[in-house]
Amino acid sequence: MMNKAEYGEYLNEIRNEVCSRCVEKPEGGPPCAPLGKICGVELHLGELVDAVHGVHSDRIEPYLDHNRADICQSCAFLHSEHCPCPMDTLAVLVVEAVETIDARRAQRDNLCAAHWVI
Repeated sequence: MMNKAEYGEYLNEIRNEVCSRCVEKPEGGPPCAPLGKICGVELHLGELVDAVHGVHSDRIEPYLDHNRADICQSCAFLHSEHCPCPMDTLAVLVVEAVETIDARRAQRDNLCAAHWVI
């Protein structure tokens, strides 16, 4: 599991590629919580990133199953007026955003490693 600072790059990508397409996003968001919209993507970002890293599937169902069993079940907003949240409907975009950052980081790591090889 990463520390909170390491999730920043994921958060930026998700805000650009996921939140920008969210139909529930309030005017001026993201972030949405300060604007009164509880969002599972914001609330459970670390768990979502970790889930993508742990599931690895070409289908979205395993990601959704994992999220519903491990994230949604412990969410304080489950079965409230804020549920279901955009985390479920935007899951494909979340997976794509996380994988984009992973690929970008791998490419940077490879460039750095190649630079230091003598």
